Amino acid sequence: MLQAITRRAALGLAGAALAAPALRAQDVWPTGPVRIIVPFAPGGSTDAVARLVSPGLTQRLGQPVVIENRSGGGGAIGTEAVAKARPDGQTWLLTFDSHAVLPALLPRLSFNLTRDLAPVMLIGGAPYVVATKQDKPYRSLADLVAAAKARPDALSYGSTGNGTIGHLTMMLLQARAGIAMPHIAYRGGGLAVNDTLAGTVEVMIGSAALVAPHIAGGTLRALAQFGPARLPALAAVQTAEEAGYPGLVAEAWWGVFAPAGTPEPVIGRMNAALRETLSEERLHRQMEEAQQARLVLSDPATLKSFLDRQIETWGRVVRENHIQAD
Repeated sequence: MLQAITRRAALGLAGAALAAPALRAQDVWPTGPVRIIVPFAPGGSTDAVARLVSPGLTQRLGQPVVIENRSGGGGAIGTEAVAKARPDGQTWLLTFDSHAVLPALLPRLSFNLTRDLAPVMLIGGAPYVVATKQDKPYRSLADLVAAAKARPDALSYGSTGNGTIGHLTMMLLQARAGIAMPHIAYRGGGLAVNDTLAGTVEVMIGSAALVAPHIAGGTLRALAQFGPARLPALAAVQTAEEAGYPGLVAEAWWGVFAPAGTPEPVIGRMNAALRETLSEERLHRQMEEAQQARLVLSDPATLKSFLDRQIETWGRVVRENHIQAD
């Protein structure tokens, strides 16, 4: 999915590059420190991406770029702060894939995800991965499914939270495979990893960025990845589609948004600054290695189309399975 977006985004980026000199010539923004709100606690991948780009944005925008973590409500609290901020280019949102689930999971939100926020850039994404402790007997997704069929409701799985994309992906897998596995929702990836390593849960699902270091270190074994193609770091691990589940694709992603009404030249300049920053060889390599990311660096229109599809896909899973927020 993200690979196709990468190709489509190239044409939009060419137009943005042509517009960049005019935007720089205006030189009317920013007028002071720029705030990027991350709607999650420090230490997660979204926080890491924000802090990775902050120095480059500071250099290119000529003003300090400050990262503010405002966690709570599955990302809703920080997102609301941006949705209700002045559209003057001084406040931005850098968020994660759970952004697309908010309307279905929290139907009484005080803001509208698509009406009150303007898309800026789809940075990129990384596939979700099902992993287990190294000494567990499962070697593949087929092994896990067979064991779950033999022992219904006995093999538990952990995710990074109720209603997260990982949780919803496992709901789809169970429906497709005809199995039932109890769900243990954790309030963060580190906790899910710790309990998987301790054997408290049989398997876990998390982004490749979360589990890849443990897989490389030999403490976790990957059973399947949910991207459209195999990651180089997990070249021996089947995708879910290869394992017999066509269309079952789930990727973590990072996106940047602004308050609705932010002037297009300001959005264009931020898009250009992000693209230039993340195109630096060192940062590009860090995103690929530390976050296992496929970079997209899209234009705003591409992010809008992508988000619309994500809201529809995952919202349907939430509604059909009557999933509620914790």
